[in-house]
Amino acid sequence: MSEPSVRISGTVLASLMFQHVNSDSDVEGLVLGESSFHEQVTISDSQSDHIHIEEIYNIQKHVACLKLNILYSSSGEVNLDVLQEMLADNKQDSVIGWYRQRRHSEQHMTFREKLVHDKLKSALKNPHMIFLLLTSSRVTPTDSTHRMEYSAFTSRSRRFVNIPVLVTNLGLLEQQGYWKVSAPCSASGYSLTMNKHGSRFFSPSGLLKEVDEMNKMNDSLQVELQKACREVEESERAVEALQLEVSALRKSLREKQQSSEGKVPGTSSPVEPRNNQLLLKAVRALLGSCPLLLTQRLSLQACPVPSRDTMAADSDREQEQPALLQDGRGTKQRGALQGRGRKRRRNNC
Repeated sequence: MSEPSVRISGTVLASLMFQHVNSDSDVEGLVLGESSFHEQVTISDSQSDHIHIEEIYNIQKHVACLKLNILYSSSGEVNLDVLQEMLADNKQDSVIGWYRQRRHSEQHMTFREKLVHDKLKSALKNPHMIFLLLTSSRVTPTDSTHRMEYSAFTSRSRRFVNIPVLVTNLGLLEQQGYWKVSAPCSASGYSLTMNKHGSRFFSPSGLLKEVDEMNKMNDSLQVELQKACREVEESERAVEALQLEVSALRKSLREKQQSSEGKVPGTSSPVEPRNNQLLLKAVRALLGSCPLLLTQRLSLQACPVPSRDTMAADSDREQEQPALLQDGRGTKQRGALQGRGRKRRRNNC
């Protein structure tokens, strides 16, 4: 049983992504390269021979369509004129599949793409073709960062299966990849030249001096980075401790406010200030009994308004005045009667 896989160069994948990001709509085109089959036979005494076939598709180039949906019609029929125009400088045998780039969609083939894939296989007379699907989505609202997902599909027994994609030159390089060793040469002139100028560029261990300097700089950068990370961690912990302290203080202040509010009854009305009676008597004695001079209230137009206390005091004073008048008249009458009695007594004497 064969196991297909796709291998694509990082440069080709980057060009596909760059084309997709800088276009206003979806992009589609043909994929060029070569396909190979590798057969591995495993022989053992305990079981029968095991044959393993590996099918590899190497993507080397891509040709994009000038416009969208010009390679095929709405029913999925392939336009041979457009296909020949796209393959003007390339051979038809180099076409190993086609690709399509979509935005904000899932990694699944649509019914139309499946139909176009079958029509394209019959038009190019290549039963082994792949379909490369690339979907992009925005990661940040400012479009400064994008995310690109890619997958490949092929048809097996009228079923489309997802096959793995391997980027050949995308990976981490070790430090040994930057080491450069002089190529062996038996010429005497080469040996003399290397012995004369080699000390300026190469270290005694055979490595370039620039590589040693870069390694030293990398080590110092790592030390500084670790130091900065420790400082950031300490500052974050200090901020976290301050936040906990602030939250505790806010909680205690809230509890104190609630306890103080619970002691004072909420239904009790504020006590009205009482008037100074001695001061009111002195003011009445000096200013008279005019209610406008004794009032403490003003209208919206800043005019004095008689208060209830002054009006009640005036009414009480008016009630007291007749009694005083009556008392004065009674004393006068008593004095007159007493005087008359005295005069009669003197006359009798």
